[in-house]
Formats: sequence, C-alpha cells, structure tokens
Amino acid sequence: MLYGGNVSEVRKVGDVVVRKQGRSAVFVHALLRHLADVGWVGSPRVLGVDDDGHETLTFLEGVVPWRPPIPDWALSDAALTALARLVRQLHDLTAGSDLAGSAEVVCHGDLAPGNTVYRPTASGLAPVAFLDWDLAGPGRRIEDVAHVCWQWLDLGPGVPDVREAARRIGLIADAHGLVERGELIPAILCWQDRCWRGIETAAAAGDAAMRRLVNDRVPDQIRRSYAWTETHQHELASSSR
Repeated sequence: MLYGGNVSEVRKVGDVVVRKQGRSAVFVHALLRHLADVGWVGSPRVLGVDDDGHETLTFLEGVVPWRPPIPDWALSDAALTALARLVRQLHDLTAGSDLAGSAEVVCHGDLAPGNTVYRPTASGLAPVAFLDWDLAGPGRRIEDVAHVCWQWLDLGPGVPDVREAARRIGLIADAHGLVERGELIPAILCWQDRCWRGIETAAAAGDAAMRRLVNDRVPDQIRRSYAWTETHQHELASSSR
C-alpha cells in the first residue's frame, strides 16, 4: 500500500499503481491522456481499467511529503517557485481545450504536498508531478493558486509569522504569473469554507471516508483556519497585490 491517502486505498504493484476509480474517472482519464499527448510529465499515465473498477496508472518515482508538518525544503523560495510554475504549465496546457470548455483552464482541484512528487535537482528537491486527480475539473487559475497557498503555507492558527506567509503568497502568485491578485485571499477563504462544509455534508450522507475525517475533527481544524485567515486577510494580501 502507498501511504498518504485520506480517502482511497492505493497499491503499488510492480511498476504501476492500482486504485479504485473516482466518480469523475471518465473526465480524469481524458485529462490525463490529453496531458500525455502534449508530452507533459507532471501527471501519471492511464494504463487501463479492470472489471472491478480499479484503474492502473504509471508509478511516479520520487519523494511525496505526505506526513505533516510540511518539510522546510518544500517551503524554500526555489521549491515554491518551481511549484507555482508547474501549476502554470498545467493551466496553460488545458486553456482553450475541450476539457476546459468555457472555463479558463482545467484545475487539479486538490493540490497539496501529499499529492505532489519531488525529485532532486541542483537547488534541492523540487516538485515535478501531481498525483490524485479525482477532483480535477474546469475552473479558474486562481482557484488552484489559492489552494496551493492554503495547503503549502498551512494558513491557520499555527502560522508563526503572518508577514512571512504574506511574502510567500506573493512569491507563489508572481511565479505563477497570476493577474487577479485582489481575489486571491477571498479564494483561499472560499476553499477553506467549502472544504469543511463539504466534509460534513458528505459524512452526513454516509460517506465512510468523510466520517473518518469528522471523527478526527478535521472540519473543526479547517474552521479555525478559516477564522484565522479571515482575521489576517488584509495582512496576507499585502504582498499579493
């Protein structure tokens, strides 16, 4: 079994990964095939689906920082810059595609350290690929950038230095080339709000994985992060304009 998954079980069998398909597998597989066709190496390749609904994907070798806290090397300016540029590549490769439809781009929708593969470079470990595409769909560039800021900077009560968090938000936005800076902090708040609400709604509907997250008090943690971000929103926006 591969570690890090909060929702689904993922197994490595030889040189491939086997996992149960998500609800949007048809779209996700079309997206991964599109990214493969344009030669992007930032996502796994779809190899097939068995009769039990399990998909087989290529295994991407590297380091995945799935266990908190986020390691310092993933928060260096070089690593965050490379991360934002990798997200920008995804967006540019899907802009104007049939998959994006009338939206700006296709968003990954769940960008987080535990869904990111790092490999050694001359400047240290750098992000090279993203995993777990189940929540991918049409959207706006700012949505993925906001999720990156929230997840990598762990925006919430544990942030030791608000000014440093603001600087890193600006660094990520600059590296991605984001234009809509004024909407970035509201987009982070939107993610935090919809995340805790989504977990609780799915848990109430009987989703076993979401019930585990509720039992672990994850929605409570996210609500506290939302309150912290809301309190400090003007300070956090100071370097992202």
